[in-house]
Amino acid sequence: MAKITPVIMSGGAGTRLWPVSRVGNPKQFHRLGSARTLIQETALRTEGPGFAAPIVVCNAAHAAIAVRQLAEVGARPLIVLEPVGRNTAACAVAAAALVAADDPDGLVLLAPADHIIKDPDAYRAAIEAGRAAAEAGSLVVFGLKPDRAETGYGYIRAGAGAGPVRPVEAFVEKPDAATAERFVADPAYSWNAGIFLFQAKAFLAEARRLAPEVAAAAEAAVAEAARSGGLLRLGESFLGSPAISVDYAVFEKTDKAVVVTCDLGWSDVGAWRALWELAQADNALEGDVVTAGSTGCLVRTDGPTVALAGVENLVVIVENGVVLVAARDDPAAVKALVEMLKAKGRDDLL
Repeated sequence: MAKITPVIMSGGAGTRLWPVSRVGNPKQFHRLGSARTLIQETALRTEGPGFAAPIVVCNAAHAAIAVRQLAEVGARPLIVLEPVGRNTAACAVAAAALVAADDPDGLVLLAPADHIIKDPDAYRAAIEAGRAAAEAGSLVVFGLKPDRAETGYGYIRAGAGAGPVRPVEAFVEKPDAATAERFVADPAYSWNAGIFLFQAKAFLAEARRLAPEVAAAAEAAVAEAARSGGLLRLGESFLGSPAISVDYAVFEKTDKAVVVTCDLGWSDVGAWRALWELAQADNALEGDVVTAGSTGCLVRTDGPTVALAGVENLVVIVENGVVLVAARDDPAAVKALVEMLKAKGRDDLL
């Protein structure tokens, strides 16, 4: 039985979680809803029998923090450094090429570093459910059972069939509210969480066929790569890859995609509201916080006391000398604020 190599994609910036998530220290390196950081939790979910040592793909600027945090939980990954971010397709091809060089039949579990999964046992069971299909050459995507009409996620529509693995009939873009309500009521639909399982050689064959520019650039970058200890720096050919997601480049075009629908207690922690929801409390408070007559608020402070009086549905974040006050249910406003700071050249705050 081929081992599964977890490939942890650690290139995201998480701008909707500013000011905690910043360019030099993005959200995957923070403790959000756990005593461990998101990247530590991601690595620990797939350790043990059946899994090879992980590969972490990240920006060179984050190599030291990734090595340190993963060593703290006993993980000794290969850290693959991208010369520049090119979204997830080039990352996936590079990782698959590295695994295939050691074992063409080896399996790759491609997962973001910055998600929360509350039920790791269900996660491992879903991986096992998809293993046989991946070993047979199918490209497996994990679909999360929706618990609300979410307009911020893409969806997967499963085709006919019985059992945990079904063919993908379609990938559906982020819907409007009425369409999302219909999707939630239809068991054929699940959220696309961006977690994939595939045989290295099978994925590479599809990437070469469906996304030849991505495959050529990423595979050349692996051939040019320089290794030093546990670090592997991809070559400059990586810059020649289009910046495109693995969904668009391969999964939405292939006829080999299958979906495993599962319920993992998953969150992409895409906005401050997500942390408030995960806390399952009226007010989610961390640090020195006092409240009076306030409801539905999320407050985090790294030092100064925060006092709330007679307010509701707010996010208040005090982090490294910056104070954010925002409406809890308007994550787009935080992203727009970060874009404004970029436009003003406020790199000191980013």
